[in-house]
Amino acid sequence: MSTSPELINQPPAKLVIDHVTKSFKSQRSSLTALDDVSLDVSEGEFVCLVGPSGCGKSTLLNLIAGLDTPESGTLASDGRPITGTGRERGVMFQEHALFPWLDVLGNVLFGLKLKPHLNKAERIEIAKYYIELVGLGRFIHANVHELSGGMKQRVALARALAPNPRLLCMDEPFAALDAMTREQLYADLQGIWSKRKKTIIFVTHNVREAVCLGDRVVLFSPNPGRIREQFLIDLPRPRDINSVELAEHATRITRALKPHTVQTVAE
Repeated sequence: MSTSPELINQPPAKLVIDHVTKSFKSQRSSLTALDDVSLDVSEGEFVCLVGPSGCGKSTLLNLIAGLDTPESGTLASDGRPITGTGRERGVMFQEHALFPWLDVLGNVLFGLKLKPHLNKAERIEIAKYYIELVGLGRFIHANVHELSGGMKQRVALARALAPNPRLLCMDEPFAALDAMTREQLYADLQGIWSKRKKTIIFVTHNVREAVCLGDRVVLFSPNPGRIREQFLIDLPRPRDINSVELAEHATRITRALKPHTVQTVAE
């Protein structure tokens, strides 16, 4: 595997969410998605946001990514206010959103347009590094329609990582995949996180998934969306989603979420 061209020492990254409220209003009604939410995330921390549908976790992720703005309160990344999208923050959604007319390399190179100071050779070198990192080195010139669902999500992950964002926002990226593919991607993502130590905010409905991946699990309650409780996950990595220790942590968190319904196992 080639050496990353951008493995450099970076100053500490920190995400600060301070008393954020967000409502969605129409002519007839108003829905408060987030109500006075505050959260600090440290450099290199993997934080999972968990809760039932409508609890505001995806809304918060969109605010962090700069895709939307809060009604009140502030968000800051690396000490700078978040007022829109930025190169220091990458996003990966549930749908891979790959370009079908581009091969694997072309899709990952597209993300590197966020790095205008790089020349073509440097972009290709970086793209190849991340394609290898997600285990698709043999498929670098494969077309999108030739890839399985899990492989497409690997390409989407490589595309999100290639610009070397300081913070990566992931919104249920594995929810549409089968259980076996998800388990493999859990192992892959843990390995990538261990190598790159990216700060990751990961939204999921699946408690076991959150415990498998996260350093911290943040529970949201709906109506309106508020942080209900937080759990530190002190299990060593790599973690097996089927382990007894992980199941014990997931059970404890699930009990805290009741009476709200949340997935506890990969289906």
